[in-house]
Amino acid sequence: GITLFRPERRSAGRVCFYKRARVEYHPLGVIGAIVPWNYPFHNVLNPVSAALFAGNAAVIKVSEHASWSSLFYSRLIRACLAAAGAPQDLVQLVTGYGPTGAALVSAVDKLIFVGSTKVGKLVMAHAAKTLTPVVLELGGKDPLIILPGTDLSTVVPTALRAGFGAAGQNCMGAERFFVHESLVDQFATAISSVTRTMRQGAPLNCNDNTQVDIGAMCMPGEAKRISDIVAEAARLGATILAGGEWDESASSAHFYPPTVLLIKDISQLDANARILHEEIFGPVITIIAFESDEQLLKLVNQCPFALGSNIFGDPAHIRRLGKHVQAGMLACNDFATCYMCQSLPMGGLKDSGFGKFAGVEGLRDLCLAKAVVEDRISWARTVVPKPLRYPLAESAFPFICGLMGFFYGHTLSTKCAGLTRLIGSALAPASKAKSS
Repeated sequence: GITLFRPERRSAGRVCFYKRARVEYHPLGVIGAIVPWNYPFHNVLNPVSAALFAGNAAVIKVSEHASWSSLFYSRLIRACLAAAGAPQDLVQLVTGYGPTGAALVSAVDKLIFVGSTKVGKLVMAHAAKTLTPVVLELGGKDPLIILPGTDLSTVVPTALRAGFGAAGQNCMGAERFFVHESLVDQFATAISSVTRTMRQGAPLNCNDNTQVDIGAMCMPGEAKRISDIVAEAARLGATILAGGEWDESASSAHFYPPTVLLIKDISQLDANARILHEEIFGPVITIIAFESDEQLLKLVNQCPFALGSNIFGDPAHIRRLGKHVQAGMLACNDFATCYMCQSLPMGGLKDSGFGKFAGVEGLRDLCLAKAVVEDRISWARTVVPKPLRYPLAESAFPFICGLMGFFYGHTLSTKCAGLTRLIGSALAPASKAKSS
């Protein structure tokens, strides 16, 4: 709550024992955000609520593919602000293409960008011109790891949701499914058998939205891109267990079928295969067998993306392994639950970006953390000791040495020696150091 932004007391240290130190959190001013199309309302609500809660105004540049829905969101936000007695222009939603985003970057006090790694690098380069601080939440290729001894009865339904939810168009969707060799055949059979029964189509054309399990790719050309990646993986040694056959006809061009790939021997697959390193952002589950923890960590961490991670297995084993998985988030025996806990910070590293939003860290990151030091007692103020006044006395250096020894000596004898030297230097005749 609001307690996050109250002044926070800090230690003043030994030398400044007569001072009080604190951190104050002040609003930055105007927070800008450039957000994608895949969750249009959530992607607007998230930065708006955080910016306002931290005392800022907000300007949100929505995706050009979500301009129509943003009109409704604008009316909704203005109504909420009016109901709260806040200025209705405190939040602005803008539409446009690249030039609009570029203008926003240089006009705000901080920018949050959610989108692809490619565009994130362009945003960062533009922000560097004005030294505008940025938070980058970029692509993901999250691993879902199944350790030996895991009960697959509940994991399989979760894994299917992790890979096929929103037709895979989710930055935190699982794309790489690392399964221990003792379970890989059982897991692959279960996943592929369900995948082959899934119904694909346009949900709004069905009876009460109940006859479709998975929809389409939202963006033109995405089905073709995914088809090329899957075809390459098959040529290089991966086995297609389900799906993988894309219908290029006009009526189906946006529908890439839910697909399952199996890589039982990763050493037989070209290390440069796009399926291992490129974000799919579609309904493709790639199952990769592993033999040991060492091999697993090497495979997981060699990916350029490091947003979230998910591990199923013995809790102690998960904790040991999770410490070494390169990711900004770790869900233990579940999928993507870190984001459901809004008290936790969201963000990754490497090609998945940097900075945090949500949680204490994200909210405070939308403030100026100002360091403040004041007198503990009004009459006990800093007075420059005579040896340290310009021009410096010959006893200046011994005085500093004694001061450091007294406050930071590791033993009582060191502290006593420092105090003796300090007093001696302070009482020394006020002769000035000779110039060289």
